[in-house]
Amino acid sequence: MGRKFFVGGNWKCNGTSEEVKKIVSTLNDGQVPSSDVVEVVISPPFVFLPLVKSLLRPDFHVAAQNCWVKKGGAFTGENGTSEEVKKIVSTLNDGQVPSSDVVEVVISPPFVFLPLVKSLLRPDFHVAAQNCWVKKGGAFTGEFVGDKVAYALAQGLKVIACVGETLEQRESGATMDVVAAQTKAIAERISDWTNVVVAYEPVWAIGTGKVATPAQAQEVHLALRKWLETNVSAQVAESTRIIYGGSVNGANCKELAAQPDVDGFLVGGASLKAEFVDIIKSATVKSSA
Repeated sequence: MGRKFFVGGNWKCNGTSEEVKKIVSTLNDGQVPSSDVVEVVISPPFVFLPLVKSLLRPDFHVAAQNCWVKKGGAFTGENGTSEEVKKIVSTLNDGQVPSSDVVEVVISPPFVFLPLVKSLLRPDFHVAAQNCWVKKGGAFTGEFVGDKVAYALAQGLKVIACVGETLEQRESGATMDVVAAQTKAIAERISDWTNVVVAYEPVWAIGTGKVATPAQAQEVHLALRKWLETNVSAQVAESTRIIYGGSVNGANCKELAAQPDVDGFLVGGASLKAEFVDIIKSATVKSSA
């Protein structure tokens, strides 16, 4: 059986609650191939995960954009479990404290639990986010990403693991060395690839409007598949989906989808627009081949 086409929509740090509802409504109304043909995963900002999950059509899945590498603790901006959060809120709600005229109390839970805490917390306490992004950032090391992948899998989650080179690395001819090293950091930490999707995302194409040509994408995807065959196993190489991310849109998706080793897309800006439905439909390029 061939690899099922995979389309992920990464909303990154975009959207208000009303904008999110509009995007979800568009997706819910979209006419797309069945789940036998394409797997669709939507990844909104943490704060909107409960809202999107409650509104989104059942044949689409919801994913978090990030995961910490261990059980919750003193890690600002990272995420624990909902049961832990409920116990903490219950303790706070039962606490005998001075009135709000005397003391102002602000609780700052992980982003993913902001709506939960806001709905459960006593009205004289306030809720705040832990962080707010201010600029474009860099990348994690391959080892750190490998640790995250291993931990997420150990918790029963599925993972989209991203690899990719900078423009400087591409121009110096180091693309495959870079993505191989990043993939190696994952392979050294896991033994079961069943729940892993690898996303090739050249850094120079993320949010820039630049996109790898179909030939460039195919070249790297094929090389990654050969790396998996040589360093992991032929079975993992054949079954693991390798998807492309980097300025994918409604105009270029079909040509990219036609490449034999491109198994889908991880879509950024276009996943916030109606054309995301067209990108999902590009799965038929594979199913009709």
